[in-house]
Amino acid sequence: MNKLQEILDYNKLFVETKEYDKYITSKEPNKKLVILSCMDTRLTELLPKALNLKNGDVKLIKNAGASIMHPFGSIVRSIVVAVYEYQADEVLVIGHHGCGMSNLNVDKIIEKAVQRGISLEVITTLCNAGIDIRKWLHGFNSVEESIKESVELIKNHPLIPKDIKVHGLIIDPGTGKLEVVLNGYEVI
Repeated sequence: MNKLQEILDYNKLFVETKEYDKYITSKEPNKKLVILSCMDTRLTELLPKALNLKNGDVKLIKNAGASIMHPFGSIVRSIVVAVYEYQADEVLVIGHHGCGMSNLNVDKIIEKAVQRGISLEVITTLCNAGIDIRKWLHGFNSVEESIKESVELIKNHPLIPKDIKVHGLIIDPGTGKLEVVLNGYEVI
């Protein structure tokens, strides 16, 4: 059985037995929080449990490294929408120790892409079009610095109101322990 069919079979039973009832909530975040977190599989259930979050509590945005690559990209757009449309008044940027985006070997990623059928011509064309593939794929050298950069970008963004509190944290992907990198309540 393929992965999609496995999911569809489970979903049919989920709906028929009304398992969804316990997850019904509104689209507004109960805790008025928006969280940017890493897509790391270890955080799928651990992060909400470690933060005492239930379905409906937060707007949760995930990407590779919990990092913002562009001030007008989809991550910031989602945060802006959460603030204005869903009344989020705080933002948490939560990275984690042992992140795969830390010191990512870009050459190996490109090599794997070529092995999977992406031609060097495509990569060269993108580079010639002004897309710096190495910079775009590169993660970061320090999770702490990446969190600080993302927090500062959000705090200083022209579309984010100054009363929004933006915090930076690191979660241990094994234990769920949090450490504060930047406390948005403290004036810096």
